[in-house]
Amino acid sequence: MTTNVVAQLAVKSHNSPDEQRRPDKTEVDLVSVDAYTIGRFKFEPGWRWSECIKPVVKTESCQLSHVGFCVSGKLTVQTADGNQINIAAHDSYSIPPGHDAWVEGDEPFTGVEFVSAAVFAKSPE
Repeated sequence: MTTNVVAQLAVKSHNSPDEQRRPDKTEVDLVSVDAYTIGRFKFEPGWRWSECIKPVVKTESCQLSHVGFCVSGKLTVQTADGNQINIAAHDSYSIPPGHDAWVEGDEPFTGVEFVSAAVFAKSPE
């Protein structure tokens, strides 16, 4: 197993993010601490990757890997081969490339992402 090394003591608030992205029904707030970018993602009810993020990134499915923690709400993720998981509050998750996802129910999904947050919902241009 690879061990990451942190070189310095650092703290930043997602209430004052270094960068924000706001595609349809999406809030992405990013902070960088040491060499890491951490994202707070909020997806509104009715959010679906293939409808809200696909037009921004211009790929057929999400091609990113995700590792994160669900703070609140529910998200369903389906891979290209048909496997599906449901993520709910207090769940940690990993998601491989090649998937679609959507918010379940009337509550926004809020998650904290540790892998690929720096490029999520970012236009290739």
